Amino acid sequence: MARKDTRHGILPGDLPAEALVERMVRVDHAGEYGAVRIYEGQLAVLGGTKSGEVIREMAEKEREHLAEFDRLVGERRVRPTALLPVWHVAGYALGAATAMMGERAAMACTVAVEEVIEAHYGRQAEALGDDEAPLRETVEQFREDERAHHDTALEHEAAETPGYEALSAAVKAGSRLAIWLSERI
Repeated sequence: MARKDTRHGILPGDLPAEALVERMVRVDHAGEYGAVRIYEGQLAVLGGTKSGEVIREMAEKEREHLAEFDRLVGERRVRPTALLPVWHVAGYALGAATAMMGERAAMACTVAVEEVIEAHYGRQAEALGDDEAPLRETVEQFREDERAHHDTALEHEAAETPGYEALSAAVKAGSRLAIWLSERI
């Protein structure tokens, strides 16, 4: 059940609601940008393969998410993360590297990233009250889309990737670090 408003500051050091929402928009914008770049890297390697069409469809959904956060960054006058140039290179490199490991590894990357993002969006949805209902609804819808990408990647044998657990752990750790940094920088 959502709270009536997005209240924070209950404990010393907690962000006020406005700063919390600004942080959410900044990190979500960065995350969707990174996701687009991951898929672009994967498509550079796997564009002509069986998985290419699946990746293309997921990439299109991420472009829609990015367009919404581009709009919110402008509308709410949120400063994007200063790390966008890093995510530009890192996202593409992660996508291309996992794709070079094979179609299953590219899908394993998607599973790992989407598990982290789905949980991240879930925490955000819980923190947003009725005063931020439109943003909460956006986050909840995007969470469902990310869950669908996760499930699609599993259907395409992501878990059959040699070294799946190690690859997944590394991608998840990188995704969590990217979230933490993008919220703050």
